[in-house]
Amino acid sequence: MTFYEILDRVGSMGPFQFLCLTLLSLPILGMANHHLLQIFTAMTPVHYCRPPPNASAGPWVLPIDPNGKPEKCLRFVHLTNTSLLNGTQGATEPCLDGWIYNSTQDSIVTEWDLVCDSRKLKQLAQSLYMAGLLIGGLVLGYLSDRFGRKIILTCGYLMLAAGGSGAAFSPSFSIYLVCRFLSGFGTAGISLSTIILSVEWVPTRMRAITSSVLGYSYTIGQFFLPGLAYAIPQWRWLQLTVSVPYFIFLLLSWWIPESIRWLVLSGKSSKALKILQQVAAFNGKKEEGQKLSLEELKLSLQKDFSKAKATNSTADLFRIPILRQVTFCLSLAWFATGFAYYSLAMGVEEFGVNLYLLQVIFGAVDIPSKLVTFLSINYLGRHITQTTALFLGGGIIMALIFVPSDMPTLRTALAVCGKGCLSSSFSCLFLYTTELYPTVIRQRGMGIGNVWARIGSMISPLVKITSEVKPFLPNAIYGTVTLLAASAAFFLPETLNRPLPETVEDMENWYSRTKKPKQKPEAENASQRIPLQPCRPGLDPN
Repeated sequence: MTFYEILDRVGSMGPFQFLCLTLLSLPILGMANHHLLQIFTAMTPVHYCRPPPNASAGPWVLPIDPNGKPEKCLRFVHLTNTSLLNGTQGATEPCLDGWIYNSTQDSIVTEWDLVCDSRKLKQLAQSLYMAGLLIGGLVLGYLSDRFGRKIILTCGYLMLAAGGSGAAFSPSFSIYLVCRFLSGFGTAGISLSTIILSVEWVPTRMRAITSSVLGYSYTIGQFFLPGLAYAIPQWRWLQLTVSVPYFIFLLLSWWIPESIRWLVLSGKSSKALKILQQVAAFNGKKEEGQKLSLEELKLSLQKDFSKAKATNSTADLFRIPILRQVTFCLSLAWFATGFAYYSLAMGVEEFGVNLYLLQVIFGAVDIPSKLVTFLSINYLGRHITQTTALFLGGGIIMALIFVPSDMPTLRTALAVCGKGCLSSSFSCLFLYTTELYPTVIRQRGMGIGNVWARIGSMISPLVKITSEVKPFLPNAIYGTVTLLAASAAFFLPETLNRPLPETVEDMENWYSRTKKPKQKPEAENASQRIPLQPCRPGLDPN
């Protein structure tokens, strides 16, 4: 008896799975708010130097920059309106008395003057949030395999709620940075545990559906953010509004059970049996649950249990050949997806379109994107879906090189399509990675993948600096890396309708069968052998 047969006996897709999926999906609605929050909380409005306190009454003429626009970071030393109005040019100096902002919406930029020489600090805040995701994915991935999925999920809710709320009350920019890092750290734990729990509690045929439900939850959350930002122009209140709900999710996580697979493979069969009986009662199969015994559970999973006693560390991802190949290909795919995705998602101010409207459009494109992804991974398979999404995303970014900046509509349309393709890549990667790694090291594999995605998202803003050398360089780099990732994804095996591997040995056996050519019977081969001509090889299932 396999784990799936046991799951079918207690109800593999009953009310319990619906409740569990709902409780896991609700927090994902707010994930987009935190990932993209700085689009609105760090808006940079039109600004210019504040005149000194002893300056005469205006109006003031501002210095002109090389592009023919009013200078934002310099002012004339002698502010006498007569000379300035007559067009007399004098010496300039930095904005020693601060700035005046033409905006009714405050942000961390206006509160802490993150402009001119301090403008890089704005990007630092987003980078530290991504650093939290990076380190959290690495640390919490290991802790989840050691202490369980549920406790990491609960801690993730607590850290995101505390970090987000703390950022709203930050008395200084330094405290704000610390809170943003903590928020990112907690978000990583939520992402990892949510994906694992949603997949391990449902049968093989439902994995793609549950993955799509989580993906659409994130998509719907993107619609909330511009509406909230428009209704709440104060950045502190906006920050608090998107953070407080996670205290509620922390309480609701009590209803989410631990992964049965992890409990059994960790030697906690008694607790696993108790949870299975509770699930059976919740699904209306109490009698079936009572028939299960501890001996039956151990006997049915004895093979997998004995194999899992071998210690698997993160080093095994690079030491064991099959894991090394999968890890390399998936790491490049994760890196390129995060690298290119956030170059488009966080660059909405560059397209010259209304910020709130463009964010809604960017969120709306995920709906058809995820629908196509859902159909593709179910009928065409994970392999072709992942490869195609990366190839199209990279190709569209490369196409942006040839569209001039005076065609904002076309550039925006291409950016929206590219973002949709990269969103499809993310959706497929979460499911694909979960299915490729065995249970005993799955969470660490997911953690490594998320690490590379966060490294890509952290490096992405820095690449834009290369535009000072050549304007087309950033898109050339984004596109090239994404196309290379598409090539690497081509070497990954298909997992459609395959059971989740429990151990590394299961993965090696399964992978060798998928790569082994189909051989015809010897008698048939002999009867069809033609001299001086090679036998036609069997078709590779990939």
